[in-house]
Amino acid sequence: MSSFVLFAIIILYLTFLFLIAFFAEKNKRSKWVNNPIVYTLSFGVYCSAWTYYGSIGEAAEQGVRFLAIYIGPIIAAPLWIILLRKVIRISKQHKISSLADFISLRYGKNRFLGALVTVVCLMAILPYTSLQLKSVSETFEIMTQKSLMKSNSIFTDSTFYIALILAVFAALFGTQTTDASEKRRGIIFSVAFESLIKWLFFIIIGIYCTYFLFDGTADIVNQFKSQPNFESLVTLGSFEGGFNWFFIIMLSFIAIFLLPRQFQVAVLENNREKHLKTAIWLFPLYLLLFNIFVIFIAWAGKIRLGNDVNAEYFTLLLPLSEGNIFLAMLVFLGGLSAVISMVIVSSLALSIMISNNLIIPYGFLSKFVKNEPEKNEKFIKNIRRVAIFFIIIVSYSLFYSFSAKMSLYSIGLISFVVIAQLAPSFFIGLFWNRGSSKGAIIGILMGLLITFFTLLVPFLLEANSLHPQFLEEGLFSIDLLKPHALFGIDFLTPPTHAFFWSFTVNCFCYVYFSLSSKGNYRERNYAEMFVDSKNFTDLQDNAFVWKGEAYVSDIKEVLMRFLGQEKATRALNIFFAKYNLPRNTQFADAKLIHFSEQLLTGSIGSASSKILIQSVVKEEEISLVEVLRILEESKEAIAKSKAFKEKSLELSNLANQLKEANLKLIEKDKQKDEFLDTVAHELKTPITGIRATTELLLDDAEMPIEMKEQFLNNMLQDAERLSRLIHTILDFEKLSSEHHQLTKSTNDISKTIARAIASLQTMAAKKNCAIIQKSTYSVTINYDEDRMIQVFTNLIANAIKFVEPNEGFITIEYLFEDKQLKITVTDNGKGIPEQDQQFIFDKFFQSKNQNTIKPIGTGLGLAICKQIIDKHQGAIWLDNSYKNGAKFHIKMPLN
Repeated sequence: MSSFVLFAIIILYLTFLFLIAFFAEKNKRSKWVNNPIVYTLSFGVYCSAWTYYGSIGEAAEQGVRFLAIYIGPIIAAPLWIILLRKVIRISKQHKISSLADFISLRYGKNRFLGALVTVVCLMAILPYTSLQLKSVSETFEIMTQKSLMKSNSIFTDSTFYIALILAVFAALFGTQTTDASEKRRGIIFSVAFESLIKWLFFIIIGIYCTYFLFDGTADIVNQFKSQPNFESLVTLGSFEGGFNWFFIIMLSFIAIFLLPRQFQVAVLENNREKHLKTAIWLFPLYLLLFNIFVIFIAWAGKIRLGNDVNAEYFTLLLPLSEGNIFLAMLVFLGGLSAVISMVIVSSLALSIMISNNLIIPYGFLSKFVKNEPEKNEKFIKNIRRVAIFFIIIVSYSLFYSFSAKMSLYSIGLISFVVIAQLAPSFFIGLFWNRGSSKGAIIGILMGLLITFFTLLVPFLLEANSLHPQFLEEGLFSIDLLKPHALFGIDFLTPPTHAFFWSFTVNCFCYVYFSLSSKGNYRERNYAEMFVDSKNFTDLQDNAFVWKGEAYVSDIKEVLMRFLGQEKATRALNIFFAKYNLPRNTQFADAKLIHFSEQLLTGSIGSASSKILIQSVVKEEEISLVEVLRILEESKEAIAKSKAFKEKSLELSNLANQLKEANLKLIEKDKQKDEFLDTVAHELKTPITGIRATTELLLDDAEMPIEMKEQFLNNMLQDAERLSRLIHTILDFEKLSSEHHQLTKSTNDISKTIARAIASLQTMAAKKNCAIIQKSTYSVTINYDEDRMIQVFTNLIANAIKFVEPNEGFITIEYLFEDKQLKITVTDNGKGIPEQDQQFIFDKFFQSKNQNTIKPIGTGLGLAICKQIIDKHQGAIWLDNSYKNGAKFHIKMPLN
């Protein structure tokens, strides 16, 4: 393919990505831009050219051991819900703008520590960025079928122009605002899109190599088995090999948190914590799917192309060997996507660190002009733009000088080892409040020193084909000081060997110097807030320790340099309103100092903001005792606040319970009124009938005998009805009395149920419904038979009342359950509404789900049943799960 055509395709693709980023930035509030899928896919920036190309080269040489780089992030993912969420919360509370800012803030906004972290990140990422440019250069030359030798001049090297375009892209979208804590939705959406593209194209080439060039995975394995080193490629190797694997997993675990690009997308670009719930399963799935074909592509390349070509580029060389240029182009664009996303996000993150932790706090603070925020803002943007170009140009220089001689995998591991030197101060500092800046600085410096000696120096010498004597014999000819076999440990690979020693010494120094020295009050203050961040979220201003004198007017003047008069005034007014302070307040307190530093942190970093605010305040040293006292007071305030919240919640629950009880009382009162109305009606009806009949008999002395008998029978029925009603009321009151005793005897439950059914046959015949006694076998237990007949009569009578005429059936059965007799009465009637079910055994309650408008009866029937069963130490309840009518259960003790 022509170089001009390929370069034109690259330009078109970059333009397309630019338009995507521009669209996302314009629609940053859209659900297409702000969603957990986009957030998770942005994590795919982890899969750089090292993953896209280097993993295949490593798989071809080392087999399944290449997976260690991806197992670490997969192990880390479940911990994000605890660890990463804590980091995100702290960063949002303090407007963190970079990894260096985060670590610097933890140790009291230590300026030197922030600068040191920035230098470490530069040392780690510049070689890593050169790795990306190396892959672009070599894949460009493969696609154009040119020699892999670089051009003699950078001005005729296509990679140089691609690097410049990437720098322009990053500078354009990464420096639109000076507040580095603001979200860059355009870049993140573009990165997410590239993550999807590179994964899709990698899967396509995997399918092509596995199922088109070969007959599936089994075919590749069968053909590759003839390789002499096959067994070593499908195992972890020896015991020593297991150690190498373990340390690489540790390196990748650390890298997924501390690589500047990962910290940028995972922490600084997070706008909703709940997106982590998607990321903890989707990102590991993304990594697993990305690597599903790696080993088969590597082996396919070995089978088809042999050992004479660079295995890292089998994804390009295999389709090109078959003349499939279109597929090779897709693979090239996928690799280009991996490079673009890594270079842009990394250069953006590093430019903010360089600006906020190196350039501004070390000599450039005085350059900011008073009362001219526009000029100051432009100055900060220009610093970051220059930093971006510096990063990419230096990375290109590293590539141009010597990285072409090294594999992608080896360069990547060097970056991982260097960035791992930040791990002790980052991870331990999150959970141990004794960690000090002194321990962090000495630990990082000692870790770097050992990394230089055991890894970086040998790497640089080998890259330039130099082999000095000390590499073989050790420093000063001391055998124990060999760079790759320090103190006799010679079974680890150079990267894992360097990591083991540097990390061990780093951790030791961090802990030792933290315990042997006391940090100042600022360190202890921020340490407490970081470690106990959950409790300090609401009261972080009160938890800030500061003692001194400052004027609001001086602080406002500092804020105006970067925010302008309008924004500074508005911010202070918001602060005064929040704490109910008068707007003419003259003296600043600890809360305002903390608030002002936070306002400036996003623009110039935590260290610079601390320097600026300190320049206008007279701060007094605070003793450790005072720090602890203030922090204890803050904790007590938090505890009291928590207790007040709990008490408020308790009172709220009590109020709700009282409200519910009041509603129940109102309902009870209403039911009682209805009961009294019903009782009055029931009493009045027979009395009225008896009175009317008596008057007729008295007035008409010549009434025929037959009519007199009919009237007298009516009077008798009314009198019996009146007697039953009075008996029911008295019966309930009698059962309610604690002094009432049952007349128990040994009875046959089968016969008792039969008697109750017999007494109701006439009532059932009127509705033409069937009453069936399913269980008829004899069971003798001790109970009051008259009362139990009353229970069965009430239950069966209620069932008859609610079943449909000519269709109703009622069944009674019993069985033994849990050493008790369980009796069930079931009907196919209207059932009981769900809202009434909890009240049916209450006195005076009458369900509205009856066949008449006005409820029939007194509302005492089921209440009397419950009283009787309770007197027998039994239980009666409604089966809520039965939906085809009503089903009542009774349990009676057997003795």
